Amino acid sequence: MNRFAELLDAIAFESSRNGKLRLISAYFREAPDPDRGYALAAMTGTLDFAHAKPALIRTLISERTDPVLFALSYDYVGDLSETVALMWPADARQVDAPRLGEVVATLSHTGKTQLPKVLAGLLDRLDEKGRWALLKLITGSLRIGVSARLAKTALAANAGIAVNEIEEIWPGLSPPFTDLFAWIEGGERPEVSDPAPFRPVMLAHAIEERDFEALSPQEFHAEWKWDGIRVQAVAGTGENGARVARLYSRTGEDISGAFPELAQALCEERFGDCAVDGELLVMQDGKVQSFAMLQQRLNRKAVTPKLIVDYPAHIRAYDLLAEQGDDLRSLTFAARRERLTAFIGRLEHPRFDLSPLLSFESWEDLAASRAQPADFDTGENAQAIEGVMIKRSDSPYVPGRPKGLWFKWKRDPFNIDAVLMYAQRGHGKRSSYYSDYTFGVWRSGESGEELVPVGKAYFGFTDEELKQLDKFVRENTTNRFGPVREVAYGQTQGLVLEVAFEGVQNSPRHKSGVAMRFPRISRIRWDKPAGEADRLETLAALVGTRK
Repeated sequence: MNRFAELLDAIAFESSRNGKLRLISAYFREAPDPDRGYALAAMTGTLDFAHAKPALIRTLISERTDPVLFALSYDYVGDLSETVALMWPADARQVDAPRLGEVVATLSHTGKTQLPKVLAGLLDRLDEKGRWALLKLITGSLRIGVSARLAKTALAANAGIAVNEIEEIWPGLSPPFTDLFAWIEGGERPEVSDPAPFRPVMLAHAIEERDFEALSPQEFHAEWKWDGIRVQAVAGTGENGARVARLYSRTGEDISGAFPELAQALCEERFGDCAVDGELLVMQDGKVQSFAMLQQRLNRKAVTPKLIVDYPAHIRAYDLLAEQGDDLRSLTFAARRERLTAFIGRLEHPRFDLSPLLSFESWEDLAASRAQPADFDTGENAQAIEGVMIKRSDSPYVPGRPKGLWFKWKRDPFNIDAVLMYAQRGHGKRSSYYSDYTFGVWRSGESGEELVPVGKAYFGFTDEELKQLDKFVRENTTNRFGPVREVAYGQTQGLVLEVAFEGVQNSPRHKSGVAMRFPRISRIRWDKPAGEADRLETLAALVGTRK
C-alpha cells in the first residue's frame, strides 16, 4: 500500500503528461501481482467499494478526535481524505503495512456491519501517506490527473505496443488483470471472446483558424456536432444463436443498463451483427432535445418505465464500424458512410436515424451553417447543436486522435458578467486554494435588487489568477457554511467574473429557474462594479437560443 501511496503522491505533484507516464510505467514494471492490477483498476475506475462512503469515514474520525477540531481542520484543508489521514491517531505498535492487494481483498469480502472495524484496523497499520491513499482508493476520488487511457498508455509503453490493442480487449478483462500483465511481459495475448465487443473510438482535434489555409473543402465531409454523448451500439450473435447487445460509452464502459430500450432494440434480428458509432440523444416529437433532458437518464442504476417514456433515448448514427462480420474501419469515411446510409435505411427503426451531412462549397459556407444552424436545418432543435464535425472523405477509422483527419468546430460560447458569491476549496493540488466559485446575477426581489446564484465554475483561469481569486476570497469572507465561504457582494462591492458557457435551460431544481451548460471563468473583471453585472432576465432570454 505504501508503494501505491508514493505513486499517487508523485503523480499529484507531476504536471507533465510524459512525467506521469514514466511514473505509472515504472510502477507497473516494479510492483508485483495483484498490486499493480488493482492500481490499474483504481486508475481506470473499475474498482468499487459499495459500502465505503464518506459518511462512514466521518463517523470513524469523529470517534477518535474532537469534532470541533476536525471541522476546523477540514475547513482549512478542504479534502476529507487528507484531513482524516493527518488527524488519525498514530498506532504506536510496529505492524506491517498492508499491501494493496490485501486491502482490496479484505474490503471486497467485508460486509457493511463489519466494515467500520476492518477499515479502522487498516488505517491503524498505515502512515499518513498510506492512509490518504487508502481513503482516496475506497471513495473513488483519486483526482490525480490520470485518465483511464493514460493509465493504459503507460502499460502499453512497457511492451512497446499500441494502446489501442489494450483497448480492443479491455471490456473482456477484469481486475487484477493478471493475464493482461502476463501479455505485456511477453506472454500470450488474452483471448477475449465477445460477440459484441467494444472498438476504440476515433476522436477529433479542435480546428484552428490557421488550419483552414491548409485544408481543401472538397476533400472533407461535414455534419452537425450534436449535444449528447458519444456511444457505440454493438450487436452480435452469441452461443446457441442468442442475441447479445451492448451500448458503450466512448471510454468503453458498458452503459446498456441505463438504456434498456436501446439494448432491447439492438437484440432485434434486423440489426444483425453490427457496430454503430453515434450520438446518444433524447428525442421527443421527432426533435432532438437539450442535453439537460439527456442528463435525466445518465448514470442511473434503476430505470423506471416513466423515465423511458418521458425521456426516450435515441441514437443518431455517425459511422458504421462493423457489419455482418466485416470490419469496416479500414475503409474510407466516404465508403463507410455509404454503408451506414444503406444500413440505417434498411433498419427503419424509430430509435435510430442518420446524422445528416451538410452541403458546402467553401469554408465560408460551412461557417454560415455553424453560426446559424436553425437556418440550414430542417426543423431541428438548434439548441441541441454544438457546432460541426469536419471529416476527411478518405480517412479510415483510426482509434485515438490522429492528426489531420477529423476536426471539431464548436460554436462560439455565450458570455455573461456575474458576481462571485461563494467559494469552496478544491481537491488534490488545489486543496489549499478556494478554487470552486458560485456566481450570481441580478434580479428584482421583494426588497429590491438581489443576487441569485446561477452557476458554479472551477476552471478557465490560470494558476496566477487562482492565487488572486483565493486571496480575494480570504480577504473578503463575510460568512462560513462548513467548507463554503460567503464573500462580500452587493451593488457597491464584490468581484465580477466573466463566465463563458455553452447553453442554458429552464430548471425547476435551481433557485434561479435556469441551469447553465459547461460554465467556466473566462475573465476576471477587476475593473467592473458589481452593480453592473448582468441580470437574470438576460440569461433567461437565452433559453432555447444559440449565438
